[in-house]
Amino acid sequence: MKMTRKLALACTTAVLGSAAAAETMTIGITQNNVGVDSYQTTYEKAFIAAAEADPNVEVVVLDAGGDVARQIAQMEDLIQQAVDAIIIWPTNGEAVIPAVRKAHQADIPVVVTNSNIAEQGFDFIASFSGPDNITQGSRSAEIMCDKFKDMGIADEARVVQISGQPGYTTAIERAKGFEDRLPEVCPNVTLVETQPGDWNREKSQQVMEAFLVKYDDIDGVYAGDDNMGVGALNAAKAAGREGIIFVGATNFSVGYEAMAEGDYWGSIYQSPVDDAEAALQTAIDVLNGEDVPFLNYFDTPKITQDNMDQFSKPVF
Repeated sequence: MKMTRKLALACTTAVLGSAAAAETMTIGITQNNVGVDSYQTTYEKAFIAAAEADPNVEVVVLDAGGDVARQIAQMEDLIQQAVDAIIIWPTNGEAVIPAVRKAHQADIPVVVTNSNIAEQGFDFIASFSGPDNITQGSRSAEIMCDKFKDMGIADEARVVQISGQPGYTTAIERAKGFEDRLPEVCPNVTLVETQPGDWNREKSQQVMEAFLVKYDDIDGVYAGDDNMGVGALNAAKAAGREGIIFVGATNFSVGYEAMAEGDYWGSIYQSPVDDAEAALQTAIDVLNGEDVPFLNYFDTPKITQDNMDQFSKPVF
């Protein structure tokens, strides 16, 4: 394992053998798309703050702007800089694998954050730090099913899904968790159609507008995050379609506010601050030779109108 060391050297053996030598780790991060939503913006601020609080850590902070080619170039740049570790928030779980493999071949440990890479790249990473996205999707299905049972429509309800960006592991896993769990808990609920919202509120509103034109009967909407879910909610409000149950998979402040107003039923509580701090600590632990779980998940509980008073409003 490589380590950048900044040593206060002296000419005597006594000083050289003392604890006066300070070790500095240089950790590079290439993020997905900081400008696309407030979660990623908050994550970046928290990551930089956590690094600044540790005198033994220096960071190189990069953002791919949602561009796979740019992220691959940033990986190449970090490898050329010979950083001690790389954290990557993948723009595409498959496309970045060759760059991750190249870092692995250069003996630079790679920690994947928030959204994992495709399974064929697992041999080239030291750890994944983030939420269990399949569990999040599964819990969202349970939230929706429980609500349908309370309403007495679990035997007939029809649901549409607005997923995240195609090819993005988080989007794939949250959809899979929901799609696998929903028929287990509510076997008679029908998932009518799925369309991507690309993590974008405006696009998700357009997707929902199309759903509302196409389907006269929609009882529930599952969105890969609340940013998209609120876009769908706005479309339903504009169309005068009341009574639809909206459930997300990451609670944003706009989703929390909509829940408080009684318009949005539930979501999954996930902190970008916890996410960022966990990723940095995972990289530090890897460099220090600690025993780090390969899938280093943090918990993301259910939040609904019924229990939201137990949670603080998200800062993103």
